[in-house]
Amino acid sequence: MAGVSDVRHVLVLPDRDSAEEAAQALGVRFGIREEPQLVRDALAGEDDAEDAQWLVVLRDEEERLDPGELDEFAAQWDGWREEP
Repeated sequence: MAGVSDVRHVLVLPDRDSAEEAAQALGVRFGIREEPQLVRDALAGEDDAEDAQWLVVLRDEEERLDPGELDEFAAQWDGWREEP
């Protein structure tokens, strides 16, 4: 589809609680209307849920979210923003 941007940001957080808190706070801090998607990301070769990271995936078709601000936001939960 020409003209439609599929910009996504992925925040990597250490646990589910952090991911859920961050997802809720995104709406307040950045005015995000759409609920971010939470995804469990098991580390390679690890079956234990304790060793899973959680991803918070949010769409930004209008490209209005500043990557630097998202970096700082994720750091509040000992996380980071993945580069696309």
